[in-house]
Amino acid sequence: MYKGWQGFTIGKWSKEINVRDFIQENYTPYEGDDSFLAPATDATKKLWDQVSELNRLEREAGGVLDADTRVVSSLTSHAAGYLNKDLETIVGFQTDKPFKRSLQPFGGVRMSETALESYGFKIEDEVKEIFTKYRKTHNAGVFDAYTPEMRRARSAAILTGLPDAYGRGRIVGDYRRIALYGVNRLIADKKELLDKLLLGSMSEDRIREREEVSEQIRALNGLKAMANIYGCDISEPSLTAKEAVQAVYFGYLAAVKDQNGAAMSLGRVTTFLDVYFERDLAAGIITETDAQEYVDHFVMKLRLIKFMRTPEYNDLFSGDPTWVTESIGGMGLDGRTLVTKSSFRVLHTLVNLGPAPEPNLTVLWSTRLPHNFKRFCAKVSIDTSSIQYENDDLMRIEMGDDYCIACCVSCMKVGKDMQFFGARANLAKCLLYAINGGVDEKKKIQVSPRMEPITSEYLDYDTVIARYEQMTEWLAGLYVNTLNVIHYMHDKYSYESIEMALHDHDVRRFFATGIAGLSVAADSLSAIKYAKVKAIRDEDGIAIDYEVEGDFPKFGNNDDRVDDIASDLVKGFMNKIKEHKTYRNGVPSMSILTITSNVVYGKKTGTTPDGRKAGEPFAPGANPMHGRDTNGAVASLESVAKLPYEYSRDGISNTFSIVPGALGKEENN
Repeated sequence: MYKGWQGFTIGKWSKEINVRDFIQENYTPYEGDDSFLAPATDATKKLWDQVSELNRLEREAGGVLDADTRVVSSLTSHAAGYLNKDLETIVGFQTDKPFKRSLQPFGGVRMSETALESYGFKIEDEVKEIFTKYRKTHNAGVFDAYTPEMRRARSAAILTGLPDAYGRGRIVGDYRRIALYGVNRLIADKKELLDKLLLGSMSEDRIREREEVSEQIRALNGLKAMANIYGCDISEPSLTAKEAVQAVYFGYLAAVKDQNGAAMSLGRVTTFLDVYFERDLAAGIITETDAQEYVDHFVMKLRLIKFMRTPEYNDLFSGDPTWVTESIGGMGLDGRTLVTKSSFRVLHTLVNLGPAPEPNLTVLWSTRLPHNFKRFCAKVSIDTSSIQYENDDLMRIEMGDDYCIACCVSCMKVGKDMQFFGARANLAKCLLYAINGGVDEKKKIQVSPRMEPITSEYLDYDTVIARYEQMTEWLAGLYVNTLNVIHYMHDKYSYESIEMALHDHDVRRFFATGIAGLSVAADSLSAIKYAKVKAIRDEDGIAIDYEVEGDFPKFGNNDDRVDDIASDLVKGFMNKIKEHKTYRNGVPSMSILTITSNVVYGKKTGTTPDGRKAGEPFAPGANPMHGRDTNGAVASLESVAKLPYEYSRDGISNTFSIVPGALGKEENN
């Protein structure tokens, strides 16, 4: 038995890679209150003062303080970087110093070049030449394979935010495996798999499998070498809680050194790490102050993950989010809560370090969570407005009790599932195409195959629905084919070798599609059905504006007349997606998610029949359009709750703001 396993209850996890079994055999549920928590240490305060000063300097510099223009990022591309080596308990940066952004051109060298130029830097000519002449990028591969129709749809933004020029992200490595098993054991496991892949004919799939597993082994060796740069040995299982936290962070650090992904989530590490904290606390190796300091420094490092991105990317995602999502709490399949003392510790970083959007601390909420933890979550939510909540009771049914959230709403089993991220299809614009025969209302070009436009002065609901069915059929097929191109090329030119090395081999791949403009489309169809909508056309006969005569039911008021329309749109589009062959037999899924990009999507969409004017933002995610939910918060939530989760398992997002008092501040609540 490994020395690092002393004190643990042995189970299946000791014979196979099975982190869930380790957790179930060894974790300690906690139903107490937050009175045990420790304040920030002097070291934490000094380090955070340094971070605050660097943040100030970065703002003054226009958003980027420093960037690498010559050294291409890899696991071992940079020397060790520190804030203050004498004070940091958890170490590691993407480059050789904090706030220096790395150069990651494998997704697309033009994206890297533009990002650098936007902030006053210039990519080295040699790097640009290499990634233009000698080393093909993901972006170059995608545009080689794109059809003219795909290019038109992308340009017109009926398909939006496609990961064709940036890393797709949303692949969450099981970083816990590094601490529990050590990298040598993980390498041995992959080598054994490679030997098994000698059998049978060398089909295209078998050849690809062998190459990918070889890449994963190479990445695991690179992970060990990266840790050695910081004087750490992660080849064997972690001996202490501090080593376990460090090993988990090194895994995540390797992922962000390797990939500039759209959403680089952390996973579900809190309950796992608590096992190590409990063991060390019981042995008197550490104090509660030590435990909190390790967590604070870990979270501090996660807050300092930074990518070099273009202003257009930042506009699309409203800032520079990394979505370092950590999933906290939830309930186990055996009825025990997965809340531990470390669930409190990680949320307490919002107090010790102050509020922040990163990491994206996400509580997996269940009606059966311990009362004290619910109270603590409410308290921290009131004080910081920095916690996200997800419905554990809904997701646990399919995902079990060891799943995590990728990005902000997408659930996957840790180390067993991955996702082909797919951005959004614009359902509101698609409705305008149905009216105009596939001509884009803004660019005035034919985007879809030509269909007969609707030419009547007033829009007839049955006619519009029939054309909309045709147009969504076209859009779904084009969407899947476009994503097939993107993910084929991403695997070929920007494969996530370290993240996939921390997965099982027989991974389930979700083919993640998404929709934008749901409430706009639903309200528009409701207006056409229940009011009178007059189309205003330009000299070319293209409908560019609409006059609504009378009132109509609006999504967000618990009115089945329009809520059913919204639900039918979700079901219908998902069913159309399922009709098409997906890359690597990915399981089709769909999200209703535009938390950060609803403004950009709205800018690219003309006036719609619901009264929304050209360029105005969409509602975010599954939200009702702003100001239209007039029957109160409960009615608004009821409308969203009717959307069928079984047709949108990639997640339904509802951004909801309330005054703090609504959560209850009285001590007896």
